[in-house]
Amino acid sequence: MAAAGETSDVLSPAQRFAASRTRAGHPQVAQFRSGLAFDLDPFQIEAAGALEDGRSVLVAAPTGAGKTVVAEFAVHLAMQSVRDKVFYTAPMKALSNQKFQEFVAEYGPDEVGLLTGDTNINADARIVVMTTEVLRNMLYADSGLLTNLRFVVMDEVHYLADRFRGAVWEEVIIHLPQTVKLVSLSATVSNAEEFGDWLQAVRGDTEVIVSEERPVPLDQHALVKTKLIDLFDSTGRAATNRVNPELAQLVRGGASLASARQGGGRRGGGGGRGRGGGYRPHGQGFERMDRPDVVALLDEHRLLPAIFFVFSRIGCDQAVKQVLRGGVRLTTAEEREEIRRIVDERCRTLLDEDLAVLGYWEWTEGLMRGVAAHHAGMLPAFKEVVEELFQKKLVKVVFATETLALGINMPARTVVLEKLEKFNGEARVSITAGEYTQLTGRAGRRGIDVEGHSVIQWREGLDPQEVASLASRRTYPLNSSFRPTYNMAVNLIDQFGRPRTREILESSFAQFQADRAVVDLARKVRQQEESLAGYEKSMTCHLGDFKEYARIRRELTDLERAGAGRSATASRGEREKRQRRIESLRKQLRSHPVHGCKDREAHARWAERWFTLKKETDRLTQQIQTRTNVIAKVFDRVTDVLLGLGYLAIDDEGATVLTQHGHTLKRIYGERDLLVAECIRRQVWRDLDPASLAAIACALVYEPRRDESEAAERFLPRGAFRVALDKTQTLWAQIDDIEREHKLPGSDPVATGLSTAMHKWARGGTLDDVLNEADMAAGDFVRWSKQTIDLLDQLQGTSDAHLSSTARSAIDAVRRGIVAYSSVA
Repeated sequence: MAAAGETSDVLSPAQRFAASRTRAGHPQVAQFRSGLAFDLDPFQIEAAGALEDGRSVLVAAPTGAGKTVVAEFAVHLAMQSVRDKVFYTAPMKALSNQKFQEFVAEYGPDEVGLLTGDTNINADARIVVMTTEVLRNMLYADSGLLTNLRFVVMDEVHYLADRFRGAVWEEVIIHLPQTVKLVSLSATVSNAEEFGDWLQAVRGDTEVIVSEERPVPLDQHALVKTKLIDLFDSTGRAATNRVNPELAQLVRGGASLASARQGGGRRGGGGGRGRGGGYRPHGQGFERMDRPDVVALLDEHRLLPAIFFVFSRIGCDQAVKQVLRGGVRLTTAEEREEIRRIVDERCRTLLDEDLAVLGYWEWTEGLMRGVAAHHAGMLPAFKEVVEELFQKKLVKVVFATETLALGINMPARTVVLEKLEKFNGEARVSITAGEYTQLTGRAGRRGIDVEGHSVIQWREGLDPQEVASLASRRTYPLNSSFRPTYNMAVNLIDQFGRPRTREILESSFAQFQADRAVVDLARKVRQQEESLAGYEKSMTCHLGDFKEYARIRRELTDLERAGAGRSATASRGEREKRQRRIESLRKQLRSHPVHGCKDREAHARWAERWFTLKKETDRLTQQIQTRTNVIAKVFDRVTDVLLGLGYLAIDDEGATVLTQHGHTLKRIYGERDLLVAECIRRQVWRDLDPASLAAIACALVYEPRRDESEAAERFLPRGAFRVALDKTQTLWAQIDDIEREHKLPGSDPVATGLSTAMHKWARGGTLDDVLNEADMAAGDFVRWSKQTIDLLDQLQGTSDAHLSSTARSAIDAVRRGIVAYSSVA
């Protein structure tokens, strides 16, 4: 495709005609394209055109396909006016920071803001990058920052399937003002059309644009023993996605050798070595190359840089050590000098006494030789450096967990899968086709590679046909994780009232997937209720209640029609009774204040429309109530719990309203929102010092590993902490009983496994002591510290001045050292 800046004399007649049509129909798209160093792909042009036409868009395309260009066009459109604003939401702070820097470079620091919970930069800018939770909170607070908002970009919108945070995406989509256009960017999902239908139902006119085309084609290989061969038959004589016959033959040969227990020597398919070299016995004797030799093989075939996906953090760290022991060195002297400069610059604020604890010297040695790990247990600062060096092609091999497949822009030439199974917390399970697609989506750097490569390192027991089926499917279904929470309930009831909130929850994607028809009905009811309000306004009379007058008139008309039709069959008594009622209604009409209005008949026409539409709306509402309203039923149970505990009350008019305690709960977000609110209400934490409050907050956010035991009680902080913890655990048990009585799932007990370490850290303990106490990697400690700070920040906003002051001091005590330095949660 021609570059945007090329002159017309190098374009074909067809290209010139298409460009002319784009300029005429979509001048902003044409202007945007003219400023790019590359031309747009068809799906990008289609999405940009829909935005210029005033529609929302859902763009589902593979990783690296250029979905964010569509978001950048939305920013371009907003900036053409003098007031329009655009919010760019991302699921992770790492992504938010990345986009913030990109927009600052493009539009300047005055036009761009960043809001990530613990970072607040230029919040009233016209382009604001934020986490999705920040936008959700803005919507509930009816923030003034929403004024003039024209577009909201929801990057990685498929995160709404996340069981912990996914509901936030749906809340935002449902509650955004209808005037705001939504730019939803998703990985390739197999039910994009279903998700698009839901967006259409709740947001109105939405264009669904699905692209299956990878920007860089993927060549898929298998590494069997020491031989790298194609996974699929590439002769052109076979059907697409047929297993390469050579692979099937090699695997059969390897299985035969394994079963015969033949060892050592050279094997078919490549120049093997004995145990000490290129491959080793595995399982029943199926040989695999050592990692240093795999890296050398990829280097020889010009397949670096590469990401090796290893489904454990310990495995990633061990892989780096193994490769370094094998003597791998992938960098030049000039590259090592640049690596040293970047590392020194990014890590200059780390304390000298912490470097050894963090494994700084071993980590740096790997970087200097072009090798690194990347996983959640690493210090966020270290992960950021690895990402930067990999993007600059200075680090050539990264051993990563699957979390790298999501979010940040870090493509490689090659992706290596050492296994096709992982531990899911309970058992070893095979990866899904969707996970395979996500992992291999990192292969191929647009504008650099002609093709990307995936390599499956073959293991005994793999079936070539099953592997080929896994690698050829692109099934990644998007399933809602939405469920009403206590915080959501009080916020929605306060803003919309209980009946309207039930309707809103009927519009969730979860309910849509449970019963698609309910969403359409609920949307129609909302539209008709808006029309009813308009009709009611049009029939308003300055002389009196015209709705009352119209009701009398309607009853009179019905009785007169009924009398005309039934006079022959009705008894004398019935006729007399009906006639008395008719005379009474006529008298009421003549004496009604609005009877003498000169616009009476105009009001009456609007009233007739109102009654007709009200009857239809009531019928639709009844349909909704009789259908499967699973989300609303859960909401009712949540509401009943809140009524019983005094967070909600019924006022004199029968409406559900928030109490003082309900208004406190409005500001508490998280898995334990109700427990936190109860502890505030009962002043359970009032006597705690900052370190003890930090330890309690940590216990409320911390989620222990399945194999992790609770901290022994004798090691927990003493004094006021023990008293507060005991009261907190008692309240948890009471709430858990109440939830189960109301057929709600309840929650896990408070987890104190990290509380002692957090208490020690908040009291100024050294990093070495704290990590030893926690038995935890630095990156994990930073992540839990950030979540502890987030809860403390919510406590800081309570009306209890003493608790607020203690929370503020606790934040300062926790946010120090590596926690203060790390910009990524």
